[in-house]
Amino acid sequence: MASTTSDNTASVTRWRQAQFGLTTLLLRDLRGLRRLINPVRLQATVPTWIEAVAALVARYSEVAATLAADFYDGEREAAGMPGPFTVPLADGPPDGQTSNSLRWATKDLWPAEGDATVAQLEPLDKRLEAAMSKTDAVTQKLVADVGRATIRRAVDEDAGAVAYARAAALGACSFCKLLASRGAVYQNARTAGRDANEQFSGDASVVKFHDNCHCGIVPVFRGQRFELSPHAAEWERIYREFAQGHPGDQLRLFRRALVEHDSNPLPGSI
Repeated sequence: MASTTSDNTASVTRWRQAQFGLTTLLLRDLRGLRRLINPVRLQATVPTWIEAVAALVARYSEVAATLAADFYDGEREAAGMPGPFTVPLADGPPDGQTSNSLRWATKDLWPAEGDATVAQLEPLDKRLEAAMSKTDAVTQKLVADVGRATIRRAVDEDAGAVAYARAAALGACSFCKLLASRGAVYQNARTAGRDANEQFSGDASVVKFHDNCHCGIVPVFRGQRFELSPHAAEWERIYREFAQGHPGDQLRLFRRALVEHDSNPLPGSI
């Protein structure tokens, strides 16, 4: 008899909790590095801070990959897959990617060249706080992506794996809920939603993720049956009833329907 898996099993919940715990530690250590930025010597101190944050991201990325590999091993064993398989750990983000993300997060700290943006007209202390909030978001994504990439790569290389599904939290955004409602369809760029929304970054073979996204990836193995959790099944029903069959307008209609019909709406949506 085929085993059953879902986006909300006990093991998926434990992995999500582990990822949340890792993010909590990451943000704690990130706050400790803020002392490296001297507001009156930004040009001299921000580059040093960027180097320190990049090193922090690299260290936490290794942990994220290991946590993901442990989760994958457990799911593979539970599915009863024969034969050994070593999960290939995804590399951390390239230094250039991390530094570019951090430069983007801090871009409003610098004097404007030409017309200033609204953000650049704020007092320096407010601009610095906004820059740190953006930094929290981009570093969380950089680290979390390594764990997700580890599982995605394992699915690609493991002969026993056939697909993966997206596991979204109850408070996820409408785009994440939509992708999670599709179940275990993620095997290539088209099914992963490459062209669904240009605001969501991602390479050509992965479900897309945004800053502060806590969605996970659940592997599905040969002979295994995937079932949507009750909340993901509710999202799937809402999509079919209110958004399916409207090319180009599905996400807007789905988002509007969630406000009225989702039992777990986003805070502030109603």
